[in-house]
Amino acid sequence: MRFRGVLTGLATAMALALSVQASAAQSLADYDYTNLKFRGLGVEWGYLWPTRVDATQSIGVRADLGYLGPGVRIVPSITYWSSHLKQGEVTKLANRMADFMVTQGQLRPTLDLGQIKWSDVQFTVDAQGVWRVPFGILSYVGAGVSIHVLRGSGAAIDGTFVQDLLDEVTAGLDAHGGLEYPVADRVRVFGQARYEILSHLRYAQIRLGAQVMFGQPAPGEERR
Repeated sequence: MRFRGVLTGLATAMALALSVQASAAQSLADYDYTNLKFRGLGVEWGYLWPTRVDATQSIGVRADLGYLGPGVRIVPSITYWSSHLKQGEVTKLANRMADFMVTQGQLRPTLDLGQIKWSDVQFTVDAQGVWRVPFGILSYVGAGVSIHVLRGSGAAIDGTFVQDLLDEVTAGLDAHGGLEYPVADRVRVFGQARYEILSHLRYAQIRLGAQVMFGQPAPGEERR
């Protein structure tokens, strides 16, 4: 009986929490697509931990296009980062290049590719579920789709098929969550954690930034 009571209490608490979150989302923006409009512009700095390249910094800009539906905000962004391939990845590429160069009856050459640089220009559109939490903070979770323009370069690979392997345009997906705080009527600061998935690359990332807002805030976004 005591265990059943605990379960009942937990279920009631979860139901109350979900109802509060739903009502907060409704108050934020009980809108339809006609309310999509350019509302703000922000700059952001990030740090990412990729699977194939060394950890590195990123810079970007993002726009706030308002709400597509109740509590659902649309945020496009452009992000750039550049780093060097990890040594293990360079070794793999050197082995592939050596296999390509070797001919019958010849010894397999040993290649030193040096440092190889890999950079990414990322175009993303995120959809975020937004709700207010205590102390006037906006919180959000979301997902997005992206296009990545990847480019490889290095003294030993420029103009070779190895550079062709690293140069590509590919799609990506992300999941993210963050917090946003209006420090002034027209200025917000934000922090965000993300996980990006590409065909040949994955990375976790944090982003910090500030955004200037234009026009009036949506219901529930007012500074308190």
